[in-house]
Amino acid sequence: MKTKLFNGLLGFALVLLLWQLGSMALQKSFLPTPWVSFTAFLQCFFHEEMGRHFCISAFRILSSILLATALAVPLGLAMGRIPWLGRLLNPVVYLLYPLPKVVFLPIIVVLMGLGNWPKIFLIALVVFFQIIVVTRDAASSIPKASLQSMRSLNATPWQTFSHLIFPSCLPQILTSLRITLGTAIAILFFAETFASFDGLGYFILDSMERREYPAMYAGIIGLALLGLLLYGLVDLLEQKLCKWK
Repeated sequence: MKTKLFNGLLGFALVLLLWQLGSMALQKSFLPTPWVSFTAFLQCFFHEEMGRHFCISAFRILSSILLATALAVPLGLAMGRIPWLGRLLNPVVYLLYPLPKVVFLPIIVVLMGLGNWPKIFLIALVVFFQIIVVTRDAASSIPKASLQSMRSLNATPWQTFSHLIFPSCLPQILTSLRITLGTAIAILFFAETFASFDGLGYFILDSMERREYPAMYAGIIGLALLGLLLYGLVDLLEQKLCKWK
């Protein structure tokens, strides 16, 4: 744990050093120093509107991830363990998974209007397919010997699910969540710059258009902080729920 923390701090210090050197080399207003940017972040977060935008973005991405997980995990487990359901739905997933879901944002906005729900739906749609593929593959790859062992113990279907199938798939599910966080943050930014008037994406774009570059970088830091907090939350869940790893 200490080594992981040390490596994280070392990486952060390296990013700040490269940022500082780049700002000193360019001497341009569009690349302020880390000190100026983090000072602007504290100012905007606690004394201006960015704190509200941060909370709105956090609500959107948490809601979308919870929604996608609640739908994708049970369906993925069922597809991986019920052959006829897998044969029925696998072609659908195969066709829809590669499609860039962001192109549907204008249609989603027309159907659902402005506000939170179009953005939550779009992020959930992207995350859903990434989680369901990993969950399905994890469920279908459980060794037959483990299933036979459960049958030899006269385990009920629920006991087999709760003591074997779900625990076996949980590490892969959490890994898929960790992988999708970067995509979810990117989709959040895109969605909040399209027909939106709140959220960190809107704050960043609005600051850029007004050429308030320290505020723009404050928004970028806020978005990075949101992703880092979510990533840490998934790590914490893995430590608590997958202690055997």
